[in-house]
Amino acid sequence: MLTEQEEQFVEYWAQKRSLPKKDFKEFVKGLSTGLLIGIGIILLLITGWYQRANMDAYSKSSPVIIILVLLIIAVFMGFLYQNYRWEANEQRYLELLHKKKKAENEKHANAG
Repeated sequence: MLTEQEEQFVEYWAQKRSLPKKDFKEFVKGLSTGLLIGIGIILLLITGWYQRANMDAYSKSSPVIIILVLLIIAVFMGFLYQNYRWEANEQRYLELLHKKKKAENEKHANAG
């Protein structure tokens, strides 16, 4: 048997799964994660933690290019997280449907 929370999720996802895979809230969560990674990279460059990487970064590219690449990384992380959450919810939905079907089959086998 499914718990009340699992039943609610199955009902919710049954309606939502037919819609396009666009969830702005999940994209923003992934975007913020990507921006945090970018901030970490900038902090490492500013502090001079790895001097050889600093020399290469400052000699071969401009700060504009570095910021542009970090923004691309952030957008990619947003897209990746959005798709990851969608697939995780889909997997959970399918597992709960299988669990529900198995419980119903056992119930009918024991009743019959």
